[in-house]
Amino acid sequence: MENIVDSLKESLYKGFIDHSHNKSDVFKPKLLVNNLLQSEDVLSSLLEELNYCQEFFFSVAFITESGLATLKSYLWDLKQRGIKGRILTSTFLQFNKPKVFRELLKMSNVEVRLTDLKGFHSKGYIFRHNTHYSLIVGSSNLTAHALKVNYEWNVKLTSHENGEIIHHFLEQFEDVWNESYMLNPLWIDQYEKTFVEREYLPDLEKVVEIPDEYRANPLKEAIEISPNKMQKAALQNIQMVRENNNNKGLVISATGTGKTYLSAFDVRNYAPKRMLFIVHREQILQKAKSDYQKILGGLSKDFGILSGSSKQSDVRYLFATIQTISKENVLRQFDSKEFDYILIDEVHRAGAESYLRVLNYFEPKFLLGMTATPERTDNFNIYELFDYNIAYEIRLQEALEENMLCPFHYFGVTDFELNGELIDETATLSKLVTEERVNHIIEKVHYYGHSGDSVKGLMFCSGKDEAQRLSVALNEKGLRTVALTGDDSQEERILQVNRLENGQLDYVITVDIFNEGIDIPSVNQVVMLRQTQSAIIFIQQLGRGLRKHGSKDFVTIIDFIGNYRNNYLIPVALSGDKSQNKDNVRRNMKDKSYIKGVSTINFEEIAAKQVFKAINDSKLTSLKILREAYMELKNRIGRIPYLMDFIKQNSIDPEVIVGEHTNYYQFLIKMKEEVPDLSLYEQQVLTFLSLEVLNGKRKHEVLLVELLLNRDEVVNTEYIQQLAANNCYIDEDTLYSIERIFNQEFFTQISRKKYGEIPIITRLDNTYKFNDAIKQSITSNAYFRGLINDLVETAKMKTEKYDSTQPLTLYKKYSRKDACKLLNWHNDESSTMYGYKPKHDTCPIFITYHKDEDIDASVKYGDEFLNPKLIKYFTKSNRTLQSEEVKKIIYADERNFDIHIFVKKDDDEGTDFYYLGTAHPVKDTAEQTVMLDKNDKEIPVVTLELMLEHSIEPKLYHYITNK
Repeated sequence: MENIVDSLKESLYKGFIDHSHNKSDVFKPKLLVNNLLQSEDVLSSLLEELNYCQEFFFSVAFITESGLATLKSYLWDLKQRGIKGRILTSTFLQFNKPKVFRELLKMSNVEVRLTDLKGFHSKGYIFRHNTHYSLIVGSSNLTAHALKVNYEWNVKLTSHENGEIIHHFLEQFEDVWNESYMLNPLWIDQYEKTFVEREYLPDLEKVVEIPDEYRANPLKEAIEISPNKMQKAALQNIQMVRENNNNKGLVISATGTGKTYLSAFDVRNYAPKRMLFIVHREQILQKAKSDYQKILGGLSKDFGILSGSSKQSDVRYLFATIQTISKENVLRQFDSKEFDYILIDEVHRAGAESYLRVLNYFEPKFLLGMTATPERTDNFNIYELFDYNIAYEIRLQEALEENMLCPFHYFGVTDFELNGELIDETATLSKLVTEERVNHIIEKVHYYGHSGDSVKGLMFCSGKDEAQRLSVALNEKGLRTVALTGDDSQEERILQVNRLENGQLDYVITVDIFNEGIDIPSVNQVVMLRQTQSAIIFIQQLGRGLRKHGSKDFVTIIDFIGNYRNNYLIPVALSGDKSQNKDNVRRNMKDKSYIKGVSTINFEEIAAKQVFKAINDSKLTSLKILREAYMELKNRIGRIPYLMDFIKQNSIDPEVIVGEHTNYYQFLIKMKEEVPDLSLYEQQVLTFLSLEVLNGKRKHEVLLVELLLNRDEVVNTEYIQQLAANNCYIDEDTLYSIERIFNQEFFTQISRKKYGEIPIITRLDNTYKFNDAIKQSITSNAYFRGLINDLVETAKMKTEKYDSTQPLTLYKKYSRKDACKLLNWHNDESSTMYGYKPKHDTCPIFITYHKDEDIDASVKYGDEFLNPKLIKYFTKSNRTLQSEEVKKIIYADERNFDIHIFVKKDDDEGTDFYYLGTAHPVKDTAEQTVMLDKNDKEIPVVTLELMLEHSIEPKLYHYITNK
């Protein structure tokens, strides 16, 4: 108790008396706002508290389905842990829809009551923890907009259980709770009758929170269709392509972002004499033709369809299937210059013979291709087909930020467990359609629900037999489903899609035939019952529900996660991160701020563990994966890429490439590229720069190499001026460290041999110079110089992720060798550093938080975070309070020793640790105790508490501490 009380006192002092107070601030009062630029939102804090509480109490006037959806996976996990909560709400202004109350009843660990207290308008969230209470109170109701987007003010407070403020809140809650009535199905039925009778909300102006959609004027007249923000930018870019005398352009645009309307707007601007629009499925033609008529206007006879069932051809605007127009006898009906504007939808298919036949025949004045997924696995280069003219590109994350798509709530849920084992890729059909799994599927899709009155769902299975058997099984349970596979005719597909849209079906169950080219805007639930084969297919299937529609406010994505090797592709697909960097993939699992707007990404606890397991087990840097990413980039830009291109095009992290292949030149040889020869020493120099400078963790080395690329020598004063101009910290120790890096005295003998064993840069008489061999190569070998310049430019971009005003940046990852270098140690002592090493007035401490079960007991220290600012730390074994190195840590402040804390979750994280900043020893907690060695013999060890300068950010703290 003393610990929590002291922490509260210190935190309250900082929050209410002196903001510069620098002791424990883990419980300081905090303003919670939604800030897109800083990736902050109220929801994150609410979920953090909810996820770790022992009990919760919500008092909220307004609740929406979307707001409730943001909590569902967390409430499910709490249920599994036996944790319950209470929600107090009302029918004030009849804001809360009847369906919201039905959704609340699904959460069996949540008791809900309704108050008829006049003007009930509270917004408070109380969380009981083992040692304290947390309270979030302010302006945010339980709506997705209030928790993620709207401008809101909320205060987060922490109180001891005996604190007066929390007693006031709890008493208020209990007083109203005891006068309220239990939510039940019969009450909801009665409420629904009165709710349906009301066409609009009364007294709207009295309630600021009412969103715009509730203020809609039913008599509002239709307005002329005009381009949205994205379409306006795209139209300008397409026009610029033409003004640069290019007759082809490619538009890459996420599913549901209005590519058809965009093309129609451009056709309207271009005003062709004749236009040809080509698609790969007949069912898309009518919709495309209808959309064009809305935009272009004019006479109906100007628009026609050329397909298997319609033979119109003599029209101004012709909409054709590729299957029909590619037939030789049909193609020859047209003059090769018949159409001055041709558009190809889903143009990533254009490598097929049918498309190439059409493209090789016609000679339009302008050709526009549109796709959401230009990446190909068949080696056909779509980019080359369009002369590398990417007119516009907008991917999923940007489209959500621009509010162009229907928001989604993604739920990674746990697949069925049979005899203690999760479904995996080897599961037989009999396991996939057992009654238990079918019941499990029904339970999950019911719990996570959908927006709108009735479900309109798509289910994706792994095979045709599974789809058909599952449809039968679900129908026997009372659902209305049909299985559609590639064996079904186009007419049958259209019929069943119409039945789904008209409410005659609940689900269409399919394999891959609806990945693309199907437009069912009313879909409000997408269910994935198959392992993720690729990020492209994942986004295609998720995208089936992202079109906006008046019947839904959001789409629910339910992804059943089993024990699949490819689970690591889920965060890759959702984030759009193609770096192949495991740290990035892990970060995208714990921090989902890359998804903007009211959309959310949620994982049930067991499902999240399966994804992390797949990340740890995966080989993201296999030559096959790197080659595919390399070829994709090369196809996109039409030449051999430089390292800088990988960053500009959001492709592989260059550090991943050189980490596997020592330098980019070696990688290009592995890619079988014909590149100029480099000498062995030139390759060694590239390896040095790739492994020691490219990561950008210290800008100083990058700037010196850049200066020397452009002149024979650089004097020390000029170098210092350049460092100052780039906001870099400057001191003699750092300059000496840089000198030892470039003359290689810092490195071990093994590293020196790898780097050529002679100084790369020498400092003589306060002047820096490349060695003669490098100078000669830079002067005579343009290719070598270009590779070094590329390294420098890439490293400069990498440095932007780090704070150049100090040696180490909070929460970035560093190895033991990085710590030696950046703390200005004279030598790389990483091989003998182990858990910590006091030297040069610094002491880096490296903690692997979750130890391997198999490691020797004598090094299995019980290091533990007591809270986000306090660590209970164990020294090495066989140390006492009298050990000199232990004294250096305990009395670090008196001896001006800087303690730096580095932590990684477990050994699966590799060699790099998160930097958590400096720490101060809490001297009176130092205690000599004992631990057992492998022979169960007692050996001495010292424990003490270390107070971090900065509290660890919550997402990282919970990521590290959760096993």
